[in-house]
Amino acid sequence: MATFFTFLYIINVVAFVFYAVDKHRAYYNMWRIREAVLLGLAVAGGAYGAGAGMMLFRHKTQHRSFLVTVPIALLVWIAIVVAVVLLER
Repeated sequence: MATFFTFLYIINVVAFVFYAVDKHRAYYNMWRIREAVLLGLAVAGGAYGAGAGMMLFRHKTQHRSFLVTVPIALLVWIAIVVAVVLLER
């Protein structure tokens, strides 16, 4: 179970950093991180970090795909975490 939570911690930090980097690059008209990568990080377990990055950096908040996918991914991952914790008892 510790490995599972370590994975979630790392992927959320990575997602948060990717959103920060993409916002920085957008501001300076530089090469950007693909939207599929940003959404993929959220779906793969980094939904909390992605959501925090979206809110803190005000990034991708006007894109419908992000406004739908990230919260749904967060709810799914919350359910997964609850299930893992309850099954480990």
